[in-house]
Amino acid sequence: MAYVIAQPCVDVKDRACIDECPVDCIYEGPRKLYIHPDECVDCGACEPVCPVEAVFFDEDVPAEWSDYRTADAEVFVPLGSLGGASGAGPLSVDHPLVAGRGAAE
Repeated sequence: MAYVIAQPCVDVKDRACIDECPVDCIYEGPRKLYIHPDECVDCGACEPVCPVEAVFFDEDVPAEWSDYRTADAEVFVPLGSLGGASGAGPLSVDHPLVAGRGAAE
């Protein structure tokens, strides 16, 4: 299991979670931040600093945002392990769930 960033982050991307993450596993996409599930150590440091309350432990994602439980993992399938967000730079695409959302939905 890992932490997940859900819908409240779309088009916000505050980045407080990135600053708090001790293992550099939070990547920036065009519209949302993503936690790499293979790099996350489940420390939970990112959750309390999120100003829009978008970060959840995988099993605690609210039902209305349950699709986000897999979005963070699926966005990394074609990329594999990147070895840390700071060295990888921003992701070039968002997960289809995020890319297909209208602005401020």
